[in-house]
Amino acid sequence: MVGAVAVIIVIFVVWILACLNVLREYERAVIFRLGRIQTPDKGPGLIFILWPIDKMVRVSLRVITWDVPPQDIITRDNIPLKVNAVVYFRVINAQKAVLELENYRYAIEQLAQTTLRSVLGEIELDDLLSQREKLNLRLQTILDEHTEPWGVKVTKVEVRQVDLPQELQGAIARQAEAERERRAKIINADGEYQAAEKLKAAAQVMEEQPISITLRYLQTLQQIGVEKNTTVIFPLPLDLFAGWMKGARTSGTGAAQPLHAAPAPPDGESGSGR
Repeated sequence: MVGAVAVIIVIFVVWILACLNVLREYERAVIFRLGRIQTPDKGPGLIFILWPIDKMVRVSLRVITWDVPPQDIITRDNIPLKVNAVVYFRVINAQKAVLELENYRYAIEQLAQTTLRSVLGEIELDDLLSQREKLNLRLQTILDEHTEPWGVKVTKVEVRQVDLPQELQGAIARQAEAERERRAKIINADGEYQAAEKLKAAAQVMEEQPISITLRYLQTLQQIGVEKNTTVIFPLPLDLFAGWMKGARTSGTGAAQPLHAAPAPPDGESGSGR
């Protein structure tokens, strides 16, 4: 009799231990009682089920990071590439994730691969290299629309690496070098244009204010005097050059005057003295 009671106690203790389950903060439990789902979800913490009538399925709500293997893609401009990506997703509805899919992680992995090949095959190589953020957002939107009925949220998609053929890498490098040279020439030409504009403005100021020429002349003399050289400078008043230049301009604008011969001596007079 005592042995039977002990066996019953042991069985009861084992049954209690099987009925008690501890769920972590990031876990939820989907309970099936005789094949029918029980709502709402259980957890986190200590939960009690009627084992073996109840069956429990644990579902993690943490973000899952999955590395998409390299995919062979042919772009819109017929360039073969190998592209891989990273997908971040998490379960937001544990019951849908268990009821709708046999294995929700495997389904999302397959969907991510096919979507990556489909979307990147519709664009050209230049867009793939220059509009990475826009493509990431488009991939996330498409995946999120398909996984929403499954109770899964795709939080982020990142195209990580694009492997180009060797001959195409050389062509892109030459194109980038030519683009850098073009920009350098444009910057140089723009600098020369701005310098010419400044010189033009300075010439206009000097023309309106003649005293500025004298000040510039004196400043140049000071700079030459500071330097150690053997050049000897004899400063001359600028008024002399101004008067000479004014006379040159006046003579240049007038008509040319003919040369006059000396008057002949009167009759009976000799040109040579005695």
